[in-house]
Amino acid sequence: MNANKCVNTNKTSTIPKILYGTAWKEDATEDLVSTAIKMGFQGIDTANQRRHYNEAGVGNAISQAIKNGMKRKELFIQTKYTYPNGQDHRIPYDLHANYKTQVRQSFQSSLEHLQVEYIDSYVLHGPSAHFGLTEGDWEVWKEMEAIHKEGKTMHLGVSNVNIEQLRLLYEGAKVKPTFVQNRCFAQQGWDREIREFCRENKITYQGFSLLTANPFVLNQIKHLAEKYKKTPAQVVLKFSMQIGMLPLTGTTSEKHMKEDLALDFSLEEKEIEFIENIAIN
Repeated sequence: MNANKCVNTNKTSTIPKILYGTAWKEDATEDLVSTAIKMGFQGIDTANQRRHYNEAGVGNAISQAIKNGMKRKELFIQTKYTYPNGQDHRIPYDLHANYKTQVRQSFQSSLEHLQVEYIDSYVLHGPSAHFGLTEGDWEVWKEMEAIHKEGKTMHLGVSNVNIEQLRLLYEGAKVKPTFVQNRCFAQQGWDREIREFCRENKITYQGFSLLTANPFVLNQIKHLAEKYKKTPAQVVLKFSMQIGMLPLTGTTSEKHMKEDLALDFSLEEKEIEFIENIAIN
């Protein structure tokens, strides 16, 4: 059996083509997530990191959607364990506990915030150091693997990772990561080296900040937006999908939410190549 698959297939949600990202939304989180779900988003990304996310707000929106008739398995819910150095004073676990206990406490807190019994994807919100993997990283990952084995999360992932760290994790992990989530820069070939590793090892690459990290790209693809009668943002999102990404969008605009879900067109190979190399060109 594939180690990335949960034994209890009744819980398995379909991995969506796009995720709604919930960072930096504070008190507006619940309303925005509710709107996103109403618009048709079925994948929600959050983290148990109150410094940047309001996970409880996400949970209120999910709870309301389920009360209104949506089935839990129709939603793909992803959250994260964040190390203390990524937190503010609102830490969701015992700061003095070992990493195993911290992960378990953070995960349980996420279940309570999100008002669900399981998580579809549980992500390590970045290794503890800029280079390599520490003993702490392995302790965290081992506990995440235990949570996966218990059927409380369907998939594991890692975020904010470089290629060296990803290779080390993939080689040493018993449960291989299903997802890698990184900020994606056009100047770095849209994270080409890591995307290639993901493709070779059947890992789904999640790209965030596709628009905010690459504002210059939007001006250079206006001709494609006009050709397809779409916005430049839609072209970037469609491009990301066609090169194998699972993109995140964090828009607060209902209009843009609709647009981000209306990607009913395909770019030509030469257009994909143009955008992929746009920073070089």
